[in-house]
Amino acid sequence: MNWDRVQGNWKQLKGTVRKKWALLTDDHVDAIDGQREILAGKLQEAYGIGKEEADRQISEWQKSIQYVANDDDAGIRIVNSRR
Repeated sequence: MNWDRVQGNWKQLKGTVRKKWALLTDDHVDAIDGQREILAGKLQEAYGIGKEEADRQISEWQKSIQYVANDDDAGIRIVNSRR
């Protein structure tokens, strides 16, 4: 899923973000509001990691998201989600 879709579906993805990165609070996730750079910064602060590692984790999480759409249903599905 490209980042525009992540940003557009942020409300639906908040739970998966909290599950993946449990140290992020609801306030953090609300403040991120689908913005990749802010997510990277919050991960760096919460986990004490560098920008490259934060970007790597975000890319891995982004790849685990599949957009599922058909005539009757549209939604987000997480596949092979790992911490």
